[in-house]
Amino acid sequence: MRRLTVIVLFLTLITPVLARAQNPNAELRGVSGAVLDKDDHPVDSAVVYLKNTRTLTVRTYITNGKGEYHFSGLDPNADYELHAEHGDLTSPNHTVSSLDGRKELVATLKINKEKKK
Repeated sequence: MRRLTVIVLFLTLITPVLARAQNPNAELRGVSGAVLDKDDHPVDSAVVYLKNTRTLTVRTYITNGKGEYHFSGLDPNADYELHAEHGDLTSPNHTVSSLDGRKELVATLKINKEKKK
């Protein structure tokens, strides 16, 4: 009976891994949005930082003329912190939670406070 329990447990744990290996993009997520200034105007060339809170890796994106950014290929099982900077200003952190089941998330980042020095 114990051997059967171990086998069932193993199969329960390995099945999602095998399914993801067969189609690695099936569950990946994305986050996009715009960076705005205090007057709600788009910010061109702002740097958007996306940090995986588990691995601590950071990805960046420089906004276009409409203040838009987009990150794709995000691990659905990881939480992320997102913020934008431009000059001496920064936006508050925005959390992208692994508990949010949406495949595509939209976050508007408002640059409205001075960076800590």
